[in-house]
Formats: sequence, structure tokens, C-alpha cells
Amino acid sequence: MIELYYWATPNGHKITIFLEEAGLPYSIIPVNIAAGEQFKPDFLKISPNNRMPAIVDHEPADAGAPISVFESGAILLYLAEKTGKLIPQDLRDRTKVLEWLFWQMAGLGPMAGQNHHFSTYAPEKIEYAIKRYVNETGRLYAVLNKQLADREFVAGDYSIADIAAYPWIVPHERQSQNLEDFPHLKRWFETIKARPATIRAYEKAEAFKTEAPDPDKLRDLLFNQSAKTIQP
Repeated sequence: MIELYYWATPNGHKITIFLEEAGLPYSIIPVNIAAGEQFKPDFLKISPNNRMPAIVDHEPADAGAPISVFESGAILLYLAEKTGKLIPQDLRDRTKVLEWLFWQMAGLGPMAGQNHHFSTYAPEKIEYAIKRYVNETGRLYAVLNKQLADREFVAGDYSIADIAAYPWIVPHERQSQNLEDFPHLKRWFETIKARPATIRAYEKAEAFKTEAPDPDKLRDLLFNQSAKTIQP
């Protein structure tokens, strides 16, 4: 039913975790971002921002033509609404989940991504940039830790808000963060890590692991895009 265009990254993991939790049938179409497959014309038809993940739903709720969805947050929301799972129906509870979903999309993901970039991929180790994004990642961890101080999951019951955030905490060591500094977050992290659907999702990721690409080639491919690289 669902075609998932996927690679084993935090944003890719979000979708496999949801699909495993919801029990939706799906097939994986790998998009090897280290090989530039995200720039292929057929993929750009469904993901115009040349980023994965993306999905094609061949059985949408309106019984019409297949629907494609790009951007991981939009995909999570689409699938939650399609299935009625992992998102509350109550107005206030639903709003809380959406707040934390967008918090991840606008904050935790981009800031952790910049942390990875300047710590790992930047050709120059710029102390200011590294400190800026390590500190901001830590601040966001603390925000999440505080939110989890008096509740099991981010917005009440387990939801797409938790699924969105969890994969970005997995590489915490790479982000220069110590989970021992965030006890409520650590408890939450270990709880989600042990969920059968999470285990299955990360097991599926193993099939798509490849040898580490040359960092210079990867830098040129992933981080040297500009307005001129977008074809009309």
C-alpha cells in the first residue's frame, strides 16, 4: 500500500518506526543519498526538495489516485490521520502533539544537523560554529528533558511527537551530548528504544548500511547545492 523512499537517516527512521507501530504494509525503495540518488528526476517528481524520505500511498482515504507526500513531519501527520493512530482526536491533546512535532522539525532536527555538519563534515573546524550548535543541541535536550519530567511521553500518550524526536537523539554521542545529564530524557529514550516496532525499524535499516563514503565527495554532493543546482 505504501511505497517508502528511504535511506537510513534520522528522518528515514521516523517513517519506518511509524509504519511498524501502525502495522501498515509498505515496501522500501532505497534512495542512497551518498550516491546522489535523491537528485534523480523520477524522485524529484515526488520530492521536489530532493530530500528523502517520501512516500506514495496507493490506497488513499478518498479512494482516488495515488498520493505522494514529502517531508518527514508531513508524512507522519498524513499517516497518523490516515490510520487514526498515534495522534489524539481530542482538540487540546492533538494540538499538544502538533506543537512538539513542529518543535522537532524546526528545532531539534535542524540544530542537531548543523551540529553534525560543523563537527564532522566542515572542511574547517570553526570553533564558534561547533560550540554554537553543540550548545543549542544541549539546550534542546534540556527542553525535552524538562517536558518529560512529569509525563511518560512528550505529549501524553505515545505519539508521532515521540517518533519524530527519538531518531535525532540516537546519535547523541556524535552530538557531544551525555544522556546522563538528562535523566528524564534518558528514561524516555530507553523506553522507546525497547519498543518492538523501534527494534524492527532499526533492524530494517541494517540492510541499507554501506561503507563510509569519502568525506570530500560526500561534502561536495550534499553540501554544495545552491540555487543554480535546481533545474527549471
